[in-house]
Amino acid sequence: MTAQFPVARQRRLRRTSALRRMVAETRLHPADLMLPLFVKEGITEAQPVASMPGVVQHTRETLRKAAHEAVEAGVGGLVLFGVPVVKDGRGSAADDPAGIVQKSLRDLSADLGDTAVLTADLCLDEYTDHGHCGILTPAGEVDNDATLQRYAAIAVAQAAAGADVVAPSGMMDGQVAAIRTALDQAGYGNVAIMAYTAKYASAFYGPFRDAAECAPQFGDRAAYQQDPPNAEEALREVRLDLDEGADVIMVKPAMPYLDIVRRARDMVDVPVAAYQVSGEYAMIEAAAANGWIDRERVITESLIGIRRAGADIILTYWATEVARRLRTPS
Repeated sequence: MTAQFPVARQRRLRRTSALRRMVAETRLHPADLMLPLFVKEGITEAQPVASMPGVVQHTRETLRKAAHEAVEAGVGGLVLFGVPVVKDGRGSAADDPAGIVQKSLRDLSADLGDTAVLTADLCLDEYTDHGHCGILTPAGEVDNDATLQRYAAIAVAQAAAGADVVAPSGMMDGQVAAIRTALDQAGYGNVAIMAYTAKYASAFYGPFRDAAECAPQFGDRAAYQQDPPNAEEALREVRLDLDEGADVIMVKPAMPYLDIVRRARDMVDVPVAAYQVSGEYAMIEAAAANGWIDRERVITESLIGIRRAGADIILTYWATEVARRLRTPS
């Protein structure tokens, strides 16, 4: 009989939803969530992204509305991705003061003040005509050092426009150090860096490339993003980014790399972010649309899993929806 008591004791605490809530080891809070948003130049109304149901390319005005809704729901931060009208080989629109992200940062900074963390994705793939994350050599390879110079200029432009955080996602060697130096020298020492530290060359990014219109025109990004079989490499990248001055480190994608999230969380004393990417979002939405899964439960379970693995911050396209649900008593 006594052998049954430990089992009964465990089950007693699972008996009701109130008991389960009380003893939950992992909790989600709206402030843990960041909402990625796409803003496109030259459109007069929001454009749906076919491969990401519920996600749109925003105008400046619809972006402001979506941002207000997110903040009212309690979402902790927003991450902006820009889609310019004109693209060229150096991604000139990325640091143009009149560029779409800089204009939008000024809009949101004026609208929201310090009620949400304004973060700007810092890369070149959305802005280049070739779709790669940096400046190309004549041979068509990404020139690491020339790209660092562009990243430094973009960081200063984003900070000047009102970004609280810049998020370099290009996986160039030395990007955090170059950006930190540029920000400090320009008088933006208070702007934080959320580094895409372990960004894998993943097949889960397809729908994002539709939304940001940034698919590579040739080749792929495997030469500068991380190789999916490797874990120790990710931890080396974590150490390098911290040494260079990263304030937050990020793992991307989230779901297939929860082991990396856990290992990163165990080794650092800064916040760890995880990006629940477009492919993760699209798979759940597609399965739910077919009636194969319980949409709300799976969304919540997926986010709890990322949080349980050790992520302090989660970038997710469901941020506003989930934040509203968390703030509504069940």
